[in-house]
Amino acid sequence: MGMLQRQAIRTLRRAAPLNAEQLIDAALGALGREGFSDWSFREALERLLDTLQTEAHLGLFGQLATRFDVLRCLHNLLRLDIAEQADPGIALRPLGRPIFITGLPRSGSTFLHSLLALDPANAAPLSWQLIYPYPQLHAWLPGDHRRARVARQLGLFRLISPGIARMHPLRADSPQECTDITGQVFRSLRFDTMYHIPAYRDWLDEDGQELGYRFHRRFLRHLDAQGPARRQWVLKSPDHVFALAALRKVYPQAHIVMLHRDPLKVMASVAKLTELLRRPFTTRLDRAEIGQEVSERWAHGAQQMMACKGAPDNVLHLYYRDIVGAPLNTVARLYRHCGLSLSAEAERRMQAYLRRVPRGGYAVHHHSLEEFGLDPLRLREQFAGYTRAFDVPPERTRQPPSGGVFNPRPA
Repeated sequence: MGMLQRQAIRTLRRAAPLNAEQLIDAALGALGREGFSDWSFREALERLLDTLQTEAHLGLFGQLATRFDVLRCLHNLLRLDIAEQADPGIALRPLGRPIFITGLPRSGSTFLHSLLALDPANAAPLSWQLIYPYPQLHAWLPGDHRRARVARQLGLFRLISPGIARMHPLRADSPQECTDITGQVFRSLRFDTMYHIPAYRDWLDEDGQELGYRFHRRFLRHLDAQGPARRQWVLKSPDHVFALAALRKVYPQAHIVMLHRDPLKVMASVAKLTELLRRPFTTRLDRAEIGQEVSERWAHGAQQMMACKGAPDNVLHLYYRDIVGAPLNTVARLYRHCGLSLSAEAERRMQAYLRRVPRGGYAVHHHSLEEFGLDPLRLREQFAGYTRAFDVPPERTRQPPSGGVFNPRPA
């Protein structure tokens, strides 16, 4: 890093510090509020900001993007307070028996979630709703511009992270993961994916995620209050695997759908996605480090899933091969398990979507395990208990040659 770059970063940190107290004061001042109805987010915010500055190697863009993201979340918390003051009934809304899709990442969860969201009887949180649950309070900009604003933000991210759109569709109207909900109280593994912050992840694991899921329920009630007549909520995130106890405590009646796939295909794909998500924000990317993080983390996740084998009736186990090979049959099985009816209109919409967007819009990828310092034989051994427990067959894996460490020059 050159002298001018270091000076620019120091100047930026003075002008836009990642300091919890200053960011909280800025959010309160912007919305004319004296405080938050619930301050339990503060410790998590302080932990996150501390580890971002000590472990994440944030570049100029990363520093600015983090400040923008934190202020957005704080503004959203204040908007929830304002809405609940105007209508206290929001905080009491029943949510029925939501469906939570989880399991190994890159196992068809986005595809399945998108299919279920086509059913008019279902509700899935969309990207623009999670990023901005309420319109901005600007007298000089009347109207609701949330969709367009999020579309512009996602378009910018596609530009600064080439290749991300082919791996994970980014659209304002797409169903989105629950990590964007719990992230608004700074208790989310979304941050662990976007940044190298192992101390934050370890703290979150130790502290537990019940507070995050209690906020999840609160946030979902706000979306529910803004929608049409009550529908069946369908939610998803692979990271629910690491918080099943908290999820069940907050949503004791929830249906849980657990997805399974060959871990070797999963690890290569998750490692590549992690690289693409982190690249715009950091001055240092080590692919071998990412590979180790991903494989160790999901070996632990596989253990959590194995603990669910033979669990209560509200857990349904599905396989990637069935989701992509026979999607409508898989949807019908899920509906039967949850005691739901698949209407003719819902089936018609799903069939039309499958004709228009085969495989959910994903391209076929062949990512290299070796690129991320991962040994296929060792991974097979590491996940052998999981694949035996759920009878997960291996998928064909191609291993093109590649390098190991990427150290981008800061702009």
